Amino acid sequence: MKQKSSLNESLSLAFEILKRIPRSRFISAKELQAQLAEAGIERNIRSLQRILQSLSETLNLERDTRSKPYGYKLKNTNLGFALPNLSEHESLLLGLSQQYLSHLLPANVSASLSGFFQQAQYNLHSDESPANAKAWLKKVRVVSETQPLLAPEIDLTVMQAVSKGLFENRWLNLQFNNRKGEQKRANVMPLGIAQQGNRLYLVCRFEGHNNERSIAIHRIQQAHVSSFSFEPPAEFDLAKYDNDGRFGFGEGKQCRLQFCINKAQGYFLYETPLSKDQVIEEQAEQLSVSATVTDSLFLHRWLKGFGDEISNIKTEIVEL
Repeated sequence: MKQKSSLNESLSLAFEILKRIPRSRFISAKELQAQLAEAGIERNIRSLQRILQSLSETLNLERDTRSKPYGYKLKNTNLGFALPNLSEHESLLLGLSQQYLSHLLPANVSASLSGFFQQAQYNLHSDESPANAKAWLKKVRVVSETQPLLAPEIDLTVMQAVSKGLFENRWLNLQFNNRKGEQKRANVMPLGIAQQGNRLYLVCRFEGHNNERSIAIHRIQQAHVSSFSFEPPAEFDLAKYDNDGRFGFGEGKQCRLQFCINKAQGYFLYETPLSKDQVIEEQAEQLSVSATVTDSLFLHRWLKGFGDEISNIKTEIVEL
């Protein structure tokens, strides 16, 4: 049985290596080692070099021996092992996904897609790529509605542990700073990750509690994945958690909001309403607006942001 297990492990490792060898360029054993490590597969460089040598002879990989470290890539005759030939549109989509969604993907999933991301980047930036494809990523951008801030630094090992615990439904042991800067330790049940602006938050339940809280991932100094798994609570829904205003420091309460706003300042509410039941009545120089929204600190900060352009603000909690 041990020999069979060893054979399975060797075949599995060879397959993981093959998935990461592109057709578009040469890749070194050092690069493969880093990619495998991101996916949680630790192997020494000599072991990888021996496997690459064997794969090169067996599968007729193309090997660049002009300088060390040697590079490897799949020949066009090995199409059965190659990544799909991405179209321009697929390359553009993957390029944007890598740019804006990389932190929201589980670390092992992101690592397993590294070959596709590399293929997409090659297609978008190689000498053979059309000029309009190369320029596309410079023509698309997500812009901020608030004062731009630099993203906080997140420890890579922490992010990998958090995403692993979330992906595999396993408890996490965290050491982190709360909003007051106090250092805390806790066992938590990871339930979701949310991006708010340039910050990432872990939504979780603390051990011994049945309510959800959010922890800024950049405030986590250490994260360890427990061997204990859990069954996600059936009543928890990340979308509802967001809709209840929890990321806006709310308590999930709905309120009937009324206010008057200068016509020029409030015109955008015709295009992007506050809610489906929003009603706007035009007056001489103002718009009278009413809508049912989630009551939260963010709501009140948003209203204050209009200064003297807004008046007669009224909020009344709605019993559901």
